[in-house]
Amino acid sequence: MKPSNRSSWSLSLVVLAVATLAVGCTASRREAYIQDKARQHVYRKPIAEVWPQVRSLLKEKELPVREAPGAYEISTDWHQVGAPSSLGTSYVRYLVRGKQPNPTMCSVEILKQNRVESGQGPMSSNGQRQDLGTDTTNMTRDVEMEWELLQRVDPEGAKALREEAEKSIK
Repeated sequence: MKPSNRSSWSLSLVVLAVATLAVGCTASRREAYIQDKARQHVYRKPIAEVWPQVRSLLKEKELPVREAPGAYEISTDWHQVGAPSSLGTSYVRYLVRGKQPNPTMCSVEILKQNRVESGQGPMSSNGQRQDLGTDTTNMTRDVEMEWELLQRVDPEGAKALREEAEKSIK
């Protein structure tokens, strides 16, 4: 290959890499925008119409649920995520709350808590394995699951939100 061909080939690869990175960054910003809007979403339906979809979503994810009687609140038991390993075993549980500010509108908040039960740690100086213990994180909003619920309950609203993200973030 002639030196000029190598230069143009190298330049083409750099341009392709930059374009790929830009597209990836744009897609990531769009997803963040959509998730932020999903977190703030208010359904224009009573909670009684939305709640069966919440139950269905959790059931499809094979999460064992406990529903608070007389309230729109569901908690799940700890559910193992992935296979156990010597590095630790991961678990997750959810708390879902439905809020109804008026009879024709509602919102749903999905909180997620992760836990890792660590495996046996490194050898100590006396030849015994150290137990690494359990690490539990605080509860955080699971905006990905909230977006999934929004797409189920209000597909037209979800489509409009995605289009808004496409137009807003280029």
